[in-house]
Amino acid sequence: MCLTGAAATPHAANPIVPGWYADPEIRIFNGQYWIYPTYSADYGTPDVSQRFTPEQQRMRAQSQLIWAPFLKITFFNAFSSPDLVHWTKHPHVLDVENVSWAAYAVWAPSAIEHQGKYYLFFGANDIKSNDQLGGIGVAVSDRPQGPFKDALGKPLVGKIHNGAQPIDQMVFKDDDGQFYMYYGGWKHANVVKLAPDLLSVQPFADGSTFKEITPDPEYVEGPFMAKRKGMYYFMWSEGEWTGPGYSVAYAMSSSPFGPFKRIGKILQQDSKVAKGAGHHSIVNIPGTDDWYIAYHRRPLTEVDGNHRELAIEHLYFNEDGTIRPVVITSEGVTARPLAGAAGR
Repeated sequence: MCLTGAAATPHAANPIVPGWYADPEIRIFNGQYWIYPTYSADYGTPDVSQRFTPEQQRMRAQSQLIWAPFLKITFFNAFSSPDLVHWTKHPHVLDVENVSWAAYAVWAPSAIEHQGKYYLFFGANDIKSNDQLGGIGVAVSDRPQGPFKDALGKPLVGKIHNGAQPIDQMVFKDDDGQFYMYYGGWKHANVVKLAPDLLSVQPFADGSTFKEITPDPEYVEGPFMAKRKGMYYFMWSEGEWTGPGYSVAYAMSSSPFGPFKRIGKILQQDSKVAKGAGHHSIVNIPGTDDWYIAYHRRPLTEVDGNHRELAIEHLYFNEDGTIRPVVITSEGVTARPLAGAAGR
């Protein structure tokens, strides 16, 4: 289904697609932009999973552990575009129908291609303790639009390590081919080293497996890692996710493990445009130094914390390698085709 609300204009316009979505990860696969977001709330006709197993129903009945809106978050829709303006919706690329242990709060997907397959990492069940089943899972597909199916039959990371709730995972491939996964809520961030098949974690050289890299006391969640000109950029969201002050800050390091020292905010609300701008991702156009940022925000008229929309802006670097604060807009970005671009 092609979403053409903004297609007649040279700008994408923000929000880029209709609906309440959050936590977008933007990637480039096979000459197309892909965005994988969290389904945040119903918008018009409710979008729902069709089937739950008896065990999933049992988990969903734990009302003392679950905030009711999270019961609606049981699948991912994805969006693809050749140019950042024209977007096509791909419904239910992953659904709990294909993840037996996940039942609600299916959040913040991170997608990556490896050896011809596509891996979608996700959080599920919003676990509050190690007694709950849930955490970070991984699903696999032959296509970026899925369907993705659970690869393990259990979480990849199912326990709380270093105080970090196992959510908001982001998979990063370094220049040497090594994959790392950054994750963590509750004001703690961890990094793990993924095995070559991306289906398990391996210890680091120092013997540790879950390395804490919390960059700053203001860190809350939503870690993201990027690399540019040999420098690692570790980014995260801070503030309360339902509040207007939700925002993104970053640090720089010569190592993917830090140490990281906060430099400053790069994304925050504009009282004339939108509030609660955060939980972002960034993408580099292959062969250039052009960068874009995808993020969610809340319209000025909305008070429901789950009413979040997707937006894209340019991301610019200064001469010294630091990042300029992002200007959030209603106009969005102009068309940026990817003809001939390689997947990455």
